Formats: sequence, structure tokens, C-alpha cells
Amino acid sequence: MNIPNVSIKQLLEAGVHLGHKTFRWNPKMSKFIFGSKDSIHIIDLVQTLEMTKVALQEIHNCISSGGKILFVSTKKQATEAVSELAKTTSQYYVNHRWLGGMLTNWKTISNSIKRYKKLNEDLKKEVSGFTKKEVLKMGIQRDKLERSLGGISEMKKTPELIFIIDTNVESLAVKEAQKLNIPIVAIIDTNSDPTGIEFPIPGNDDARRSINLYCDLARETILDAQKNIKVNDTKILNQDTGKKLENINIKSTAQNKKVDKDKLKVEKSKIKDKKKDLKEKVTVLKKTKSVFSKIKELATKKQD
Repeated sequence: MNIPNVSIKQLLEAGVHLGHKTFRWNPKMSKFIFGSKDSIHIIDLVQTLEMTKVALQEIHNCISSGGKILFVSTKKQATEAVSELAKTTSQYYVNHRWLGGMLTNWKTISNSIKRYKKLNEDLKKEVSGFTKKEVLKMGIQRDKLERSLGGISEMKKTPELIFIIDTNVESLAVKEAQKLNIPIVAIIDTNSDPTGIEFPIPGNDDARRSINLYCDLARETILDAQKNIKVNDTKILNQDTGKKLENINIKSTAQNKKVDKDKLKVEKSKIKDKKKDLKEKVTVLKKTKSVFSKIKELATKKQD
């Protein structure tokens, strides 16, 4: 398990230590705050470093066990970074708007995803049989659904982990994940509430540099975990093929035994038939001998 190394210098360069203004803070974040400078809170990067390692380890474990992660951030600074991260690692993402019940009301959301896929198929066809006006309306509907559901169109069930940037903006996602007992990895700033978040990472959730750093770290861990999955899959395949070969050999030996038994039965039946034929011939011969003996006796009597 190769988790990417992060240093305090990297965190400082990315501006992870910069929090919000002192009057815009959440008292529950006091344990993660190092101090303040120019009426801006400074985050304790020693704790951030430790917590990022724990969070990355959890991400690695989730992916290596075959799980999927949902990346959530609808902030303008993070939309591109989140979508790129999810696409390169083949995970799910929401970067436009969190629809109410996206996790808790999955049946309704799955129907909307089906509608989105159907619109895509209809618009891809060259001869669709629709008028220009209908095609335009369908295109608008498709684009609207793509913005909201494009990142989760291949999601068949609820994810095993959720990665959130800014829990204040994504409060609905946090509540739904907590309701379904889905573990959360979240970037929490000085104005955020860390309660109910299993793997918090105290840090700046507004700067592009810091968001890009979080995404890069997550990308590296996921790609490394996916390599481990491939290795495990090959091992499992080899084991399965070995078991299959053993089963085939056992079946072939059993079939051969059956064939031998059938041959023996056939041979036995043939021997029985031969014995019957011999018995019949013997009885016929005996009868003929008795007839001949009677004729001889009659002939001798006549001569006398």
C-alpha cells in the first residue's frame, strides 16, 4: 500500500493553513485552529497532515476492497478538478447541484438517470423521426440532466465512501450520508461543523491550489489501490482456473469410470446371451439324439 507522501511545506505552499476571518468561525473547530493573524484563523497543519494520511488510507482500503467513491463539490473553484479526478479514476461525482434525495431516494433518481440515457440515445440517432423543435427541447432536457446526473449515470447503488469539499455548501449530502451510515471524508474549514464526519481533513476549502492538492492526493491513492485490485483479480483468476481444471479432471475420471462400467455391463450381457444360445443348442442336440435312438430301436424290432 503506497500512500502519497505529503509534507507541511506542500500544505503551506497550497495555502491549506489559511482559514476564514475570526468572526466567521465555528467554535467546534477550535481544536484544529493553531492561532490567528490579521483577523484570519490559521489551521494547525500538524493535525491536518496526520488526518490526511488517515483519510487517504481509508480511501485506499475502500478502493482495494472493490468499493466506489462519490466526490461531491458544487463550488465553482472545485467543479473542474472534481470531474477530472472522478473521470480519470472511474469514480462518481456531483459538481453542479446536489438534488434532494440523491442517496436516500435512489429509486426516483435512478428513473431520472434512465430518462437521461434514453434522451442521449434518441439524440444520437441520425434519423430520429422528431421535428427540429422536439430535438431542441430534448437537447435542453438532456443538458439539464447531464449537469446534475452525468457524474452518477453509471452508479447502480449507493457508494461505499463520500469525499466532500466544503460541508457547509454540501450540508444535504452530509445529512443523507449520515442517514445511510456512509463514511465521509471531508475538507473542513474554520467555519465548518466537524460533527458526524468520520474522516475530517482541516484545511482551506476555497483556494484552487489547496483543492487541486487534495484532488491530486486522492487520485494517486486511488490509482495505486486499483493496481492492487488488478493483482488480486489475477490471483483469484488463477485460483479459479486451477479449481476448474481439477474439477474437469475429476469429471473426466468419473466419466471414464462410467464408460468402463457400461462396457463391462455390455460384455456381461453378451456372455449371458452366448450362454443362452449354447443351452438352446444343447437341448436341440439332445432332442435329435433321442429321436435317432427311437428310430434305431424300431428298426431292430422289425428285423427281429
